[in-house]
Amino acid sequence: MLFAGCAAVADKADLISLRNVTRHYKSGDRAVHALDGVSLEIAQNEFVAVSGPSGCGKTTLIHLLAGLERPTSGEIFVGDLAVHKADDTALTDFRRRQLGLVFQFFNLLPTMNVLENVSFPLLLQGVAPRESEQRAQEVIELVGLSERARHFIHQLSGGEQQRTAIARALVHRPSLLIADEPTGNLDSHSAASVMQLLEKIGAGQLTTLIVVTHSDEVAQAASRRVEMRDGKIVRDSFASS
Repeated sequence: MLFAGCAAVADKADLISLRNVTRHYKSGDRAVHALDGVSLEIAQNEFVAVSGPSGCGKTTLIHLLAGLERPTSGEIFVGDLAVHKADDTALTDFRRRQLGLVFQFFNLLPTMNVLENVSFPLLLQGVAPRESEQRAQEVIELVGLSERARHFIHQLSGGEQQRTAIARALVHRPSLLIADEPTGNLDSHSAASVMQLLEKIGAGQLTTLIVVTHSDEVAQAASRRVEMRDGKIVRDSFASS
């Protein structure tokens, strides 16, 4: 069964912890404080939107969570992994096994069909082809693309391509799924279908879900909203029931 054993835990233990994290760098002669003393706790299976204007630090935040950048100071934990000091081998294993990433641009392989794109991460992990295909078919059904499983990428709409990318990010059953502006490259109809899917994933508590967006409409779909300005968290609120 898809995501067997990954349902919400009773104690809602924290999966993510950022402790006084800063990320400073220079741009020419200018010092940039991309993150400035950010502390944040996110529980397992929460659905969190990180919002704010361009340049507020939200992309830097997820790059640090994914181990794609190192903080200037502070501590970052995802589960038992100290991301801020993990070596490259540990970070590669973390991204391959525990993390799902979805970007504004879909980054799908054009020579593969939907099923092949979605199953590919499992094959890289050494999962047997038959099991890889079965698990891929399950998650393709979840995202509503069963009838398109044998279609190639150029035969899909933008929304279908993004749903394929989401399926690929979910197929290895990650503990954390990060979507960076997942509707930013879509028309309004396709964006709505992708957000409905993300709401379904969040409501079903299939994984901890962080959606980064500058759109108020997208952010309002989450159960919790973290707003950023100038490298700081300025508001952290839960949706009213």
